[in-house]
Amino acid sequence: MTQATCMRGIDWLVAWNADEGRHEYRRGCDLVFEGNTVTFIGDRYDGAPDTEIDGSRLMVMPGLVDIHCHSSNQPLYKGVREDLSNPYFHGSGLYDYTTLFPPTDAGRRAATEYTLCEMLRSGVTTAVDLTGPYDGWIDLLAQSGIRACAAPMFASAQWGVAGPGELRFDWDEQAGRAAFERAVAAIEAAESHSSGRLFGLVAPAEIDTCSAELLRASWDFAQETGRPYQVHTSESIPQFREITQRHGKTPVQWAHDLGILGPGASLGHGIFLDHHAKAHWHTREDLGILAETGTALAHCPTVFSRYGQTLESFGSYRRAGITIGLGTDTFPHNLIEEMRTAIIAGRITDGYAGSVALADAFAAATIGGAGLLLRDDIGRLAPGMKADLVSIDLEHALMRPVRDPLRSLVYTAAERAVRDVYVDGAQVVAEGRVLTLDMDGAAGRLEAEQAVMAAEVPKLDAAGRTAHEVSPLSLPLA
Repeated sequence: MTQATCMRGIDWLVAWNADEGRHEYRRGCDLVFEGNTVTFIGDRYDGAPDTEIDGSRLMVMPGLVDIHCHSSNQPLYKGVREDLSNPYFHGSGLYDYTTLFPPTDAGRRAATEYTLCEMLRSGVTTAVDLTGPYDGWIDLLAQSGIRACAAPMFASAQWGVAGPGELRFDWDEQAGRAAFERAVAAIEAAESHSSGRLFGLVAPAEIDTCSAELLRASWDFAQETGRPYQVHTSESIPQFREITQRHGKTPVQWAHDLGILGPGASLGHGIFLDHHAKAHWHTREDLGILAETGTALAHCPTVFSRYGQTLESFGSYRRAGITIGLGTDTFPHNLIEEMRTAIIAGRITDGYAGSVALADAFAAATIGGAGLLLRDDIGRLAPGMKADLVSIDLEHALMRPVRDPLRSLVYTAAERAVRDVYVDGAQVVAEGRVLTLDMDGAAGRLEAEQAVMAAEVPKLDAAGRTAHEVSPLSLPLA
């Protein structure tokens, strides 16, 4: 029999106003969920719930939607990647860390467990995990309790760093097709999992590492099966240069010619469009192409801000009518902090505070991500929606004084004020502690695996550098 839970007298509720198409605050109301579905939001619930929760000093909001993370490697780069920047690749450290610090299988599992804990603790209830599938990955996603979108990546080529500023591509189209077939099998396994919370996204890795044939074949598969589609596009100046040299047009324009843009498609990052100052390109078509085709953007501001890079700009994409979702990409996997960074970077880029409002960033972290994933049942709280919700402790010192709780959460408290998290009606975080996984144990395994990775760097680096030479400590060691 379905159990009913009533959150009684919620001090501040972030509810969905369907008529206005926006989130809004409601004060002193009740919320009821039965099983995995919200069934009531109103001033007073007169039924007899199985469980009651006192909401008098809580803000309750919809679970956040992280539309771009790489769970199986990013935490392993803590202490390595934050300041890693290669001037020969226009400031990007992307190619150094991915080619010089490949994780072991044990490291990947530890990283995934740690990442999932980070996301849950910061109020993420749905996450897109872009990774190379490994044994146990799908079961770990399910064990976490999160609503996971499995996005196994595949490609026709692998990057290699041959020397300063020299990026090579090792092509193997047959291997790419085989990887695509494995990705399809992994998606189908996720969607048939008994948890009922897993679904799939078709994820060719990067626009420069996939052949035209593989991109089109994977797009056709996504369209035929009604699944969302995401490819890393315009994520770096080296990638922008590579595509313009190969095809005489920008990555977005080439993708448009291939026919892989449209509703359900999203660009991973999509920073370096033809209007970006660092692109130095002669056209101004890319933003319009995204808007006209209904292609969305997976925006991950923190990782690029570390390179001194950002969208030009969040406000410009939003005003063009482009759906924006927020992702973490790198550690910390904290979507609340990503909202803050998106706001600040967008305002700095445009030069005025009115460019990006907190409501814009919150929409990107909720309904924007839901739309990108072709879901209309997550990212909002209203009857009929999934019971994915987060309670924020208004008694936490960093939330006080409580005048505008979302502002206090995003600009000050972040995950420290997250109390309880429910996914599909099941509690996965209680009093800030993840119930389904062991974050401390994963952290210990991460440390051991990072040492293994570091020892292998001289064998992988073209110049034979050590890990400390590639990424020096932030202070000299006495």
